[in-house]
Amino acid sequence: MKFLKFSALAMLTLATALGETPCVIVDTGQVKCYNNSREISYPRRSGSFYGQDAQYVMNPPAYTDNGDGTVTDLNTGLMWTKGVDPRKVSLVEAERIAKRIDVGGYRDWRVPNIKEMYSLIDFRGYTGFSGIREMYSVPSNFIPFIDTDYFDFRLGDTRTERYIDAQWLSSTKYVSTTMNGAKTLFGVNFADGRIKGYGYSGPGRHGDRRPEKKFFVRFVRGKPYGYNDFTDNKNGTITDRATGLMWMQNDSGKTMSWKQALKYAENLNYAGYRDWRLPNAKELQYIVDYTRSPDTTGSAAIDPIFRSTPVKNEAGQKDFAFYWTSTTHLDGPRPGSCAAYVSFGRAIGQMHGTTMDVHGAGAQRSDPKSGRPQLGRGPQGDAVRIYNMVRCVRGGNVKIRTREPRQNKNEYPYKIRIAGKTKSVSSSSSSQGERFVRRLDRNGDGKVSRSEFDGPKHHFSHLDKDGDGYLSTDEAPPPPRGRD
Repeated sequence: MKFLKFSALAMLTLATALGETPCVIVDTGQVKCYNNSREISYPRRSGSFYGQDAQYVMNPPAYTDNGDGTVTDLNTGLMWTKGVDPRKVSLVEAERIAKRIDVGGYRDWRVPNIKEMYSLIDFRGYTGFSGIREMYSVPSNFIPFIDTDYFDFRLGDTRTERYIDAQWLSSTKYVSTTMNGAKTLFGVNFADGRIKGYGYSGPGRHGDRRPEKKFFVRFVRGKPYGYNDFTDNKNGTITDRATGLMWMQNDSGKTMSWKQALKYAENLNYAGYRDWRLPNAKELQYIVDYTRSPDTTGSAAIDPIFRSTPVKNEAGQKDFAFYWTSTTHLDGPRPGSCAAYVSFGRAIGQMHGTTMDVHGAGAQRSDPKSGRPQLGRGPQGDAVRIYNMVRCVRGGNVKIRTREPRQNKNEYPYKIRIAGKTKSVSSSSSSQGERFVRRLDRNGDGKVSRSEFDGPKHHFSHLDKDGDGYLSTDEAPPPPRGRD
């Protein structure tokens, strides 16, 4: 078999010159809408929460199982290995494996870069909630952030790690370091819906060498994916000829809540265009420049053709912001209360009393849509900012969706396949919540107020986790024992 050797940039330039669009951004898959705390019906134009991910659909995920251990993405053209080895490997080990495997009769497999890996993420996933903070048991309502109808999937080994320790390897190394000096590479976690940088070498907590980080790996082949070709339109906008999307050259210049970000984008009249929108998670991540970081280039992780407003981070350093996406991130006990953001500056956290870059510029995490800023959430002590910057986008193969599409109950995300096992997603908790609200909701506003609640007053305060003075379906008490 002969292989032509062209650089990724040369291939992109050739495709652009031929008038092609070589890089298709795959839709996130999200089909439901949310307010600050729960699922809602599709908002109307000019109403609150209009303009979120599910309402703009583009390039829906589409795959073909080739029946030979490979899966082809019909949007990106990339071919993937279907299976996943139960053993986790380092980047060096993965690169060795890629050189010797023969899957589907092909020998040109490689470890995917972070944008290729992230193209597979599906935001219909849900981390679930088991009530156990460290999550060493798999919740019954867990949904992977990857289509298990096509791709084999594994979770972390709960005998020694959390079930969400299911990070998939990329070949993209962080140009700076994390965790006070650890060399770092990026991975996609298909169990919790995030991109993070993971230290794979460097000093540990007490100065000793940390063990080499190992990941699940899925190999890819095909033309390079994930490159940008930006043009300055000289009117405050930037066009990425690689994708056909147009971006604001400047950001919002100020931070705002997720609800405010949606309104800002939908009402924006900028450079003569009125069809701006808040980008979804995949659109925004696609313009990250992983060759840049505050520590190495003194800039945000984005091409300098863009202008990024500096901020002061929680460690008092000059830094760059987190940027909102229109994508709700279903995580934890209150699904719908968080939205995904991309960190174009350091992904700040607090470890062992020190505030530092814990996951790298270019990470994708999530913030609560409302509440108070804090430092110290989760195992890496994530900075929770609540108020983030905005960079709007327009164009692309986008259509407006006005209602939730019907989905086949026998396919993902209703039938979940994990390591050869199939399970149906449990909906008993949401059904109980719906029954609770329906029974007590006298004014028909879809929630239960204090005056409508028929239990002890202190129980209401305990159940009202977001403190908004109402109980939603996800804040409903569990049914009495013996009942479903």
